[in-house]
Amino acid sequence: MGKFDWELTIKANIVSMKLLGLWPKSVKGYRRDLYSVYSLLSLNLLINGHVFFQTLNIFFVYTDIAAVTAIIFVILTEILTAVKVYYFVRNMKQLKEIMETLKEESFLPETQQQKILVQPGLNLWKFTYIVYHFPVLPTLTAWAIYPITDGSVQEYRLPFSAWYPFNTKISPYYELTYVYQIVSVWFLAIACLNMDTLVAALMMYVSRQCEILCDRVKNLGSEGVDKYGQRLLECIIHHKKILSFSTDCNKFFDKIVLGQFITSALTLALTMFQLTLVAPLSSESYSLLFYSFSMTTEIFLYCWFGNEVELKTSRFRALDAARLGF
Repeated sequence: MGKFDWELTIKANIVSMKLLGLWPKSVKGYRRDLYSVYSLLSLNLLINGHVFFQTLNIFFVYTDIAAVTAIIFVILTEILTAVKVYYFVRNMKQLKEIMETLKEESFLPETQQQKILVQPGLNLWKFTYIVYHFPVLPTLTAWAIYPITDGSVQEYRLPFSAWYPFNTKISPYYELTYVYQIVSVWFLAIACLNMDTLVAALMMYVSRQCEILCDRVKNLGSEGVDKYGQRLLECIIHHKKILSFSTDCNKFFDKIVLGQFITSALTLALTMFQLTLVAPLSSESYSLLFYSFSMTTEIFLYCWFGNEVELKTSRFRALDAARLGF
């Protein structure tokens, strides 16, 4: 039987991160190589550039509350994504070390029973990863086509209000800018989706480790009295490693999660306001509805997997208290 591989569950996530420039091959993070150059160009051109031009436009329309709201409700999430990317890139070495920790023997399930115990959590993450695409992809599609479906493309309207140092009302600048915005927002959204689900995966790993530890504690005496002390010591070491692992994970994503909740709350409020300004049942209204659903799903993702960690740690504390006779 082959060695258990935690990364196999999130393989699709890692492949996507590699394509986005957010997963260098080296376990030490970004190096001076072509991949780092690719990451630098793609992340700055398609994320930071897109955010920059939209932000600049606020200074030209700040007297129009509807126009400002139309920019801010999207740009808040985009700025947060840019911040997430910054934290991921800056702390990539730490993230790689966290993933390497999962390869240690104490973190691997020892028995078939333990593999069965961890499987529901792994399957849940896979299911969540797939389902998370459903609100995101329709939102991106609606944003891409609504100037076409409502006829505003004839007026050279772009999917996103932004300022550029050239006239976007003439061809081919309009078409090129249109494509740039669509490519940028797709790149940005897929990056955000995969960073969110990777953070959820880290929380899922913590909860699965608690499951493994609970099973080991319950079966301390299964190998006889002679090995009880050794198995108890292994459980203590594993427990300390789980605490260290969860602490490292928290240090990696605590600011990301805080920013996510603040930004999502503001964005949802602004999106609801924006819905009152657009025609009902229009393509733009559908894009706003899908967008609000995406933001809600994003918050739910953190809440659900964070709650899973709390439930599993509570279960372990209860088991520990029961064995000690408290």
